[in-house]
Parts: sequence; C-alpha cells; structure tokens
Amino acid sequence: MKTRNYLILFAVLTGLIVSSCGYRNPYVYSGPDKNLYITNWPNRTNDLLLDAKIYQKLVSWFQKSGSIKVVGEKKGAHLILGGEIMSIDLPSLSYGSGNDATEVRVLLTVRYVLKDIENNKVLLEVGRETWTQEYKVGASSSENSDNEKEALDIIIDDLSEKIYINTLNKLSQ
Repeated sequence: MKTRNYLILFAVLTGLIVSSCGYRNPYVYSGPDKNLYITNWPNRTNDLLLDAKIYQKLVSWFQKSGSIKVVGEKKGAHLILGGEIMSIDLPSLSYGSGNDATEVRVLLTVRYVLKDIENNKVLLEVGRETWTQEYKVGASSSENSDNEKEALDIIIDDLSEKIYINTLNKLSQ
C-alpha cells in the first residue's frame, strides 16, 4: 500500500513539474480549428508515384491533430500547403572489391510553402531542402528496389513529420 501511495505521489509531482516548466508537446495543436488544403506537388522526378506518397503521408500526419482538418478543395480552407518535388538522386557511397557499389544514398530535394489564406500571410517557406537516407546494395535488382523504396519511405515520413511539427509551431505562435 505504501509503495502505491509513493507511486501516485511521484506521478502527481512529475506532472506538476512538467507542466510548470513550460513543456509543450510539439505534436499537439490546441488552437482554433483550421482547414488545410494540400496541393498536388509537381513532381520533376522519374518516380511517378512520389507526389502521391508524399500527399498520403502528409495527410496521415495531419490526421493526428484534432484541430486541423485536411480538406479536398481550396474553397473553405484556412491554410494551404504547396510544394514541389525538385529532384531525386542516387549516388553511390561506398564500393567493394571489383569496384561494385555496396551502399547508395537517396537524395530527395523538395521545396514547400504554408500560407494562411485568411490573412494572406506566409507561415512557413522552405525554398530548397534535401533529405538523405542510405541503403545497402542487395544481391538482386528486386532487393535493391526494395531497399531504395524503404529508404525513400523513411525520407517521406521524416519530411512529412517536420512539415507537420513546423505547422503546429507556427500556428501556436
């Protein structure tokens, strides 16, 4: 019984300390409800589904917020998020015996802008940003394709998370 009381006291004190020090969860936006329209990003690469993957991942991240709703058309939106997929590159990083590549890096370059439509204010603008992720070269072309896809999926998730968090931070200011 004594241990239980100490655990409850510890939990309460921890909660008070965390709340009093100004800690704010960066994944939570508790301001007024906002409608967000995400444009189709022009895709300047040869990966035909890359724009759809980024769109889906952005929607997935913004669904975590109860106060931001992704809408299908610009009319009625408070915010608009637009971007462009500028390039994708796959340079080799390391070579093994026989001068064969053993590791490759995916380089994805994008740009994006978040605008508050109501007051015509740019909240977030990134003119050029390159994301990287390495992967090992496999024994077959299908394994290489799977490894490249996995590396690109990591980049897309990280990019979408960053845009989501930066959006929440800008709206909370």
